[in-house]
Amino acid sequence: MVAAGLLPLSTAANAAAAPPAAAETGKRGITWAPCEEEPEAECGTVAVPIDWSRPWGPTVDLALARRKATDPAARVGSLLVNPGGPGGSGVEMAYAAPGQFTEELQRHFDIVGFDPRGVGRSHPVICSASVYNQMPHAVMTSQADFDRWTAYTKKLRADCRARTGPLYDHVDSVNVARDMDAIRAALGEEKLTFYGVSYATLMGQMYAELYPHRVRALALDSNMDHSLNVKDFLDTEAAAVEDAFDQFVGWCDQEPSCALHGRDVRAVWAGLRAKARAGELYYPGVPDRPMTEVQVLWQGVLGTEGPAWQLLSEMLNALDGGPPPSWVPPLPGRQPVSGEVAELPTAILCQDYNLRVRDYDEYAALMRSSNRLAPDMSYNPMPIEDLPVCLNHPTTNPQHRLRYTGSAPLLLGNSLHDPSTPHIWSANVARQLGPKATLLTYEGWGHRIYGKDRCSTEPIDAYLISLTVPPPDFRCQVGTVASLLKNRSEQWPTDRLPWSGPAATPVVSPAVTAR
Repeated sequence: MVAAGLLPLSTAANAAAAPPAAAETGKRGITWAPCEEEPEAECGTVAVPIDWSRPWGPTVDLALARRKATDPAARVGSLLVNPGGPGGSGVEMAYAAPGQFTEELQRHFDIVGFDPRGVGRSHPVICSASVYNQMPHAVMTSQADFDRWTAYTKKLRADCRARTGPLYDHVDSVNVARDMDAIRAALGEEKLTFYGVSYATLMGQMYAELYPHRVRALALDSNMDHSLNVKDFLDTEAAAVEDAFDQFVGWCDQEPSCALHGRDVRAVWAGLRAKARAGELYYPGVPDRPMTEVQVLWQGVLGTEGPAWQLLSEMLNALDGGPPPSWVPPLPGRQPVSGEVAELPTAILCQDYNLRVRDYDEYAALMRSSNRLAPDMSYNPMPIEDLPVCLNHPTTNPQHRLRYTGSAPLLLGNSLHDPSTPHIWSANVARQLGPKATLLTYEGWGHRIYGKDRCSTEPIDAYLISLTVPPPDFRCQVGTVASLLKNRSEQWPTDRLPWSGPAATPVVSPAVTAR
């Protein structure tokens, strides 16, 4: 049974024995018991080496949660799932499975979610809150700012490593992929069936590289592109969030229910940014400190991830002096934490992506490039908040083109107007994979495509259940804006939770024949 909080590190016995493969590590199986937090689900753990190059050394317990297939006679096997982040909880994803996956998929699979190493219930990367709260402002404007960040990140990394222990240096997605293979073996599955969203797609990609012949099906929704250098990473993120904001502005111009309908939305937006820069903008319910401009930009990201256009329009109207909406999301963006410790999942990103820059001049050039691509947004606040944290961080799984030598086809998916994982990322991953992958494009809005509409959900179900792959470069067209809004809702525990609202009834897929 898994309890919330830190799970202990332990030392594996028999250190003199031959090193096992990931599959051998998982052969010990899993002891399942009702979850304390969600009794209708089952929880368990799998112990894996902290350092896979020392398989008989200290271990960490990975937290798992399972919901069994609703039709045992139709069961295909276990579907491993994770919502991304980095920092998202697969355990929570499994808890929420009845509202997140179609009844058809739940008939055929045990839905098994896991918290990756360094996350949630699997010994999270933690730092002293007192050190974390010294973090400088994310956006640098001088070499002095750059030097301040350089000194701070060294202090932060030393503190987080001391607090977290040896696991701190082993949380990249290659290690997670090895963990996934241990979980596969512990579940008794010959091959892996996996559905991952956002940052979890990188886990799936690394699994395909490491274990190409143990892949049954990998459905990778809203992909990371692990081949991008720092400039291309920031540029594509800026272009994506600008495109998503453009879509919101267009909707607001056409939709009478938009709280800013009939007004110049871009002018309102620019005015809010200016007030934030002047220290004169306050978030509803947070009167003790003004909003930063970065926190304003977060509105543009989180309001277009769902998309939650109606709520975004009401929030911008409230910030501009209008009434607040009936539900006000928590203040977004990085901010001080209370208590003794703070979690830092950004350490995972730093180990997967080399985001180091030489000096302020190089940083300023990167920002100017983003600004040119995003006249309204200027940049995407997600990577801009993360980049300084990664300035001096060792990258253990640096960027490279995806290499997959297996025969099982992979399914990639992305919305055309995704503010967080740009469509071009999935398209580029598809190009790297060539005929071994099919790209499913949802010609609509928001972050992740499963559950958006029948046309973006049924092909994923068919692939996972029966291994049926849609035609090459399959495009799912969206009808009217009104029909989209009937389907869209904040129904997924994405890697950015503040805009999540009540779960919606999932899309119902027709029966699919299992293979």
